[in-house]
Amino acid sequence: MLIATACSGAASGESDWVPQPNFQQNNEPQPQLPDNGVVSDDPQPSAPGSQAPNPSDPSRGSSPSPSPSAPAFDPAVVATKLNQPTGIVVLPDGSALVGERTTGRILRVQPKPGLAVQPVRTLPGIDGSGDGGLLDLALSPSFSEDGLIYAYITTASDNRVVHFTLTSAASPVITGIPKGPVDNVGRIAFDATGALLTGTGDAGQPDLAQSASSLAGKILRTTDLGQVPSDNPTPGSMIYASGLRTVNGLCIDPRTGNRFATSAGAPGGATNAPDSVKMIKAGSDYGWPIPRSTPGGPSQPVPSTSSGVGGCTIINSHFTVATSTSMSVVVATVNQTATMQSFTNTIQKKYGRLRSVVSAPDGALWLTTSNRDGHGTPTATDDRVIRILSSETGGPNVV
Repeated sequence: MLIATACSGAASGESDWVPQPNFQQNNEPQPQLPDNGVVSDDPQPSAPGSQAPNPSDPSRGSSPSPSPSAPAFDPAVVATKLNQPTGIVVLPDGSALVGERTTGRILRVQPKPGLAVQPVRTLPGIDGSGDGGLLDLALSPSFSEDGLIYAYITTASDNRVVHFTLTSAASPVITGIPKGPVDNVGRIAFDATGALLTGTGDAGQPDLAQSASSLAGKILRTTDLGQVPSDNPTPGSMIYASGLRTVNGLCIDPRTGNRFATSAGAPGGATNAPDSVKMIKAGSDYGWPIPRSTPGGPSQPVPSTSSGVGGCTIINSHFTVATSTSMSVVVATVNQTATMQSFTNTIQKKYGRLRSVVSAPDGALWLTTSNRDGHGTPTATDDRVIRILSSETGGPNVV
């Protein structure tokens, strides 16, 4: 199975990309960040090339002990020592903005190893408890004109979508998405029509996923301002599809405009409800928690060897997914009718747990690790951002 971005963005330019599991792990001398605590509730643009010191972070004390051996140098690793990076978008200049889940910090990462990682700003009011926090980022379709960045976040009272510029305060776009102790996982992406898609979790209350009066466990479709499009399945409702436990990845096929989501199966890895990739169709019910006699759109189970699905992206017919439990990138070929071949694991156990993947216009894949989430065994340089560049022959190179 081909894995690519938080599903949060599709590549505007494509290149042949065939993953080969031949990468080494990262090395200690990589860019470091300042303290991962909250910097400020106000926008904090940083001077180009600046880099703050890296004091110890008490919040990391409860993380599993780092691996005793130092990993070898890996030119694919472009940032280290982040705090659970989850949201990621690639900017027009080739750098990326990366959001930390629990701190709400947004950092600028350069596409080359060894360059300074610059704190840009911190979103206020983030609640990182459970699996909530700063969960995804997306660029406005007209980013070159308006400079708007969208984020899916958890607050003290709800999950919501906000937008902001690098220097302006965040404004709400969608509010009132239920929040719970678990399954707050959410993703955002703009589809081929320019509409904003928002994938929401069931907030630990499975019955909400199939409730027409709740925004939990759904794919929502709105304008960039949070208004309901006239062609949504139910007039006046932003609900586009329902019956999802979580939406761990959300991505658009740039060839066809087909919409896809990756979703976690039943808790505990039940074999009758595995992790899956779903093609999102208007008005569909994907059967969580009660299977329907009339199912939703096409759904492709993910093998148990590729469990823990995260973000996704599609580039040159390759559907790519980052996985946490199986610690690999999984890839499948998807055709223009949304039919997928079987998934293949690649880059296995090179970087540990993987959370997000996005594709860039130059054909590069950007990934984030999630080894400091309490479930992994982090190295001294976790968490990391990884950039893999495809070559003209289709084999991945690192730069």
